[in-house]
Formats: sequence, C-alpha cells, structure tokens
Amino acid sequence: MITNTAGNKDGTISIFNPEKNEVEHVTLIEKSDAEWQAQLTPRQFGVARRQETEYPFTGKYHNCKEHGIYRCVCCGTALFLSETKFDSGTGWPSFNDPVSPLNIHIRSDTSQHMIRTEVLCARCGAHLGHVFEDGPPPTGKRYCMNSESLVFHRT
Repeated sequence: MITNTAGNKDGTISIFNPEKNEVEHVTLIEKSDAEWQAQLTPRQFGVARRQETEYPFTGKYHNCKEHGIYRCVCCGTALFLSETKFDSGTGWPSFNDPVSPLNIHIRSDTSQHMIRTEVLCARCGAHLGHVFEDGPPPTGKRYCMNSESLVFHRT
C-alpha cells in the first residue's frame, strides 16, 4: 500500500480544485485490490495500481488536443490541464506542470533497472507515470503520463 506523505493525521489531504480555484480538504482514499479491480478495467488496474505502463503511441490521450482537465482514473482528482500538455515525441501524454504540487506525490522508482522519478496521485496513490527534467520552458519538466491512469473531462 502506498502511504501519502502529505496526508494529515485525520486521514485528509489538501488538494487544489482548479474549477473553484481553491484548496480543499478531502479524505485520502484507500481500497483493497478487490475494490480497485471492481472499479477499474483490467488495463487500468494494471497501470494505476500495479505500476505497469502502456505501449508508446497507443494511449487514448496521446494525441488529444481538446480543452479540459485530466483527472485520476481512480479517484477523480484534477491532475493536469490541457494548457500544459505538449507533444514530447515519446508516445505518451506529456505535460510540463501539474494542476498543483498538492495533487501529486513524487517518489524514487528503481524498477526495470533504471532510476526514475515516479508520479502518483496524492489522494489515492495511483501510479500515473514518471517526471523527467527534459521538458519545455518554463518548468523544464516532462510529466510523462499513462492514458490508462487518466480520465479527460472537457471544459
């Protein structure tokens, strides 16, 4: 189980809500594997809960150019705005900034014989992808996300 280091002792966490432009206090979400499997497709479960990845250029949001918000497929937390999306040429949806640092959790990932920085949903611990230091200005970051971990809402 992933423990959110930003969580409060009362089981809540501060999350930024871009629609209201304010910070909200919401309950951390913890579910069993059986509960996640009942909620998610097998592919979503594999990526979001088991740190799998989708093949490049196959994700449903790789070429999405619509205006909206990308949310966590597990809990609905707002993660990325379409305005921060860019074509990185990698085959995965890439963003240069999250909605807020409050909404994501970063940790070291040494799986697959690499050293990377994993990005997780701060509210439910879903694996989203990885962040790299080769993105465009102004942040220089490339949040390389899996479409299976995201759900897009048009605005």
